[in-house]
Amino acid sequence: MRKFVFSLGKVAIGAAMLATLPSAMATVLNFDDLPDGVVTANYGGLDWSTAGWIAFSTPAAPYTAKSGDGRITNEFLGSDAASLIRFGAAGQTARFDGAYFAGLGGALLSFELLLNGQVVATSATLDPSATPTFLASGYAGLIDAVRIKSQNHGEFVMDDFSFTQAVPEPQSYALLLAGLMVVARVARRKSAA
Repeated sequence: MRKFVFSLGKVAIGAAMLATLPSAMATVLNFDDLPDGVVTANYGGLDWSTAGWIAFSTPAAPYTAKSGDGRITNEFLGSDAASLIRFGAAGQTARFDGAYFAGLGGALLSFELLLNGQVVATSATLDPSATPTFLASGYAGLIDAVRIKSQNHGEFVMDDFSFTQAVPEPQSYALLLAGLMVVARVARRKSAA
């Protein structure tokens, strides 16, 4: 009986320690660390490979950066389908906050938020100007990809792309630890019998 109480004490201590771990932290990609040119396919842990995203840092009105000098744009006269950004490898999900946009009026921007290839939400629409303006996703659920929709691709820039990778909550780790301890206890009992 003492061993069982001791094991439960270990589980309680482990669960308490796991509960203090931070859950997911927000990531903001400001593109200031990119050289001018094509955005690499796995920049910031995301998959940018379906689009011709281009980074640049030279000041050019109305393509104003929100922070620093770096910002990105996609191919001139590109398509919505080519602007897809995936949140890492297959199966990875995130909560997408939004991004800042600046550019020529009339580009009319919005986000399509996808999970498993299906659109789960669409943001409001933003008409960009020389003043960087935040376009919120307007969706609190998990997604695995975001598509930038625009009437005029290549006539806007994006900066401060904000998201939070989904990670298991500390309570999930504590439950897993408790389950493993129970399995270990049962295995010890069977081997002792």
